[in-house]
Amino acid sequence: MTIPGAVGQGDPLSAPCTGDWAALRRPAATERGPALHAVLERRTALVRSSSSRTSQGQVLAANVDTVVVAVSLAAPLKHARTERLLALAWESGAQPVVVLTKADASADPAAARAQVSAVAPGADVLVTSAVTGQGLDTLATALTGTIVLLGPSGAGKSTLGNHLLGEERLATGAVRDADGKGRHTTAWRELLPLPGGGVLLDTPGLRAIGLHDVQEGLEQTFSEIEHLAQGCRFTDCAHLSEPGCAVLAAVEAGEVPRRRLDSYHRLLRENTYAASRTDARVRADRDAIKKGITRNLRATYQFRERQQ
Repeated sequence: MTIPGAVGQGDPLSAPCTGDWAALRRPAATERGPALHAVLERRTALVRSSSSRTSQGQVLAANVDTVVVAVSLAAPLKHARTERLLALAWESGAQPVVVLTKADASADPAAARAQVSAVAPGADVLVTSAVTGQGLDTLATALTGTIVLLGPSGAGKSTLGNHLLGEERLATGAVRDADGKGRHTTAWRELLPLPGGGVLLDTPGLRAIGLHDVQEGLEQTFSEIEHLAQGCRFTDCAHLSEPGCAVLAAVEAGEVPRRRLDSYHRLLRENTYAASRTDARVRADRDAIKKGITRNLRATYQFRERQQ
């Protein structure tokens, strides 16, 4: 299949991605196969900031229904990373489900589930173990439609995928004992049909999880803070040191952990900065177009003057 340069040119978000539905054009006599004519409108899109550190976004998966956030219980829990992944998942329009893997390596899986549930309001949190079989029977019933697996290397995504597929289709690897990190056994994204219906979209482990325009996702991820904010004295309260702040009162009362509010502030700042960079890029692109038009007009006038 050939992909013409016009599709997605200048905008990575409109470029074809795994999960997209596309319109194809019949190949011409000189072409080897069909050509991509257009990418159809997406129902959902999982987007992170580009790994190139530009202001552009990168689509990880399109038209997914369920986002599985894999969290390993064989390593210390990193709630900030889970919150970050949940913000991306909620913003996509899909339904996130947090799957705690390797429960056999945890001293208290129930306590770990309670901790993760506290940072994942609105999302189901499942506890699983490929060694003992815990939770695997209910895993498939909790996931529907097109399913994408997200999480760092070593979180057990490929093992989960193999269970859903009913065969050892995805390569798995051991993790380092020192830090619980694994190698990238998945090197690309691919769609695999599930035996009970639906599709599995496997992804490589994510080293960097930059935010890209996830305001609604953050509001859902920190829904308890957003709810408390309705009781603040000032409508534009930033929950830092303002008098009459209901969020700070809840922190002082122990109803909301200070770490949770700090994470909320940190991700909000990152998202605001990313949005400001995007706006600056749009302005720069618009200015470049205007300058190009001006140069072309000036050249046209100069040419006409020489012809007179």
